Amino acid sequence: MIAYRNMNLSMLPPISPVLQYVLLVWSIAWKGLALWRASKNDQKNWFIAVLVVNTLGILEIIYLFAFAKKKMTLSDLFFWKSKS
Repeated sequence: MIAYRNMNLSMLPPISPVLQYVLLVWSIAWKGLALWRASKNDQKNWFIAVLVVNTLGILEIIYLFAFAKKKMTLSDLFFWKSKS
């Protein structure tokens, strides 16, 4: 068993700045979408949870596809495509 108490953060491998930027954009995009939906659906508890908890988009995706009053579908992600 690993003793996490004594673990120094400098022992972790470095993360490239490009990957950090990609993760930041990914997280902000999902968080913004989830906060928008939660506020439109008047789901205050979900709004607060999504606002406070940072999970790199995991909680936001779960909310949008499983718990939102109007659940999101994959076709909703491609809103710029024509529906003809």
